[in-house]
Amino acid sequence: MAARIDLTLDSTDAPVLAAFWKTALGYIDEPPPAPFATREEWLAQLDPPEDDVADDGAWLCDPAGVGPNLSILNVPEPKTAKNRLHIDIRVPGHGSPEERWARITAEVQRLVQAGGSVLEDVDGHHVVMADPEGNEFCVAATSP
Repeated sequence: MAARIDLTLDSTDAPVLAAFWKTALGYIDEPPPAPFATREEWLAQLDPPEDDVADDGAWLCDPAGVGPNLSILNVPEPKTAKNRLHIDIRVPGHGSPEERWARITAEVQRLVQAGGSVLEDVDGHHVVMADPEGNEFCVAATSP
């Protein structure tokens, strides 16, 4: 049986980064684990340090239950280097190369409006972007 993975992003402002990734992926806030009614209740039972609060993180999930969960956790240190692992956002890729590229560029523009930035256009194949905190990701088409 294959293992299920979740992804975690370090952050300096989890609510801002969560808003971006909810827009980018169509994700929603993940409900707190049962039997807890809120993230605050869940966090309290872990007996965290006094300065550890639920606002220091965000927990997102794919509403269809297909994609990995995404945790965004505030950390004190800034990002200092290129990601060793990154997310690829895939747009539907059927049609001519021009049609695929048009869908990619439309998605890139949507993500720029949400707070992302373009880092590199790679030969009309995919676009390297960064989220509001500089985490790299790519926008590309699914395989034809």
